[in-house]
Amino acid sequence: MAHIHNLIDFTVAIFIVHKNKVLLVDHKKLKSWLPIGGHIELHENPEEALIREIKEECGLEVELIGGNKPDIQDNEATPLLAPLYMDIHSANPPHQHIGLIYFGKSATNNVSLAAAEHHNFRWFTREDIKNSEYKILRLVRFYAKEALQKLSD
Repeated sequence: MAHIHNLIDFTVAIFIVHKNKVLLVDHKKLKSWLPIGGHIELHENPEEALIREIKEECGLEVELIGGNKPDIQDNEATPLLAPLYMDIHSANPPHQHIGLIYFGKSATNNVSLAAAEHHNFRWFTREDIKNSEYKILRLVRFYAKEALQKLSD
């Protein structure tokens, strides 16, 4: 999706864990290993964007893991799953993204590659994440390690 604002947009990302491995995709445009994710569109809330991105980019059924979400029904507001982390990062300067970071668990590793966006996908072990052979950004490494620590068996 194109940027909504010329200076800043909101994005979602999810680090999906299956059997002590975390899923990353080799992003064609950004030339780096990244989690599943993308822009929050104007008609979406963050949870809707997260579910859409998961479906579009990998096709997995994922149990979303985030911060607190009150179990309250209210006509005035809708509680949302809070991200576990947030960051702000450059995305084609001077444009920036405010990233909402979630974790998730998948019962399967049967990924449907989004070939238009990604060269490949890989399920990374803890050791793989540390390997400098892979172009993994420092913050992506941190989140991936945290997801593995929190969600591994």
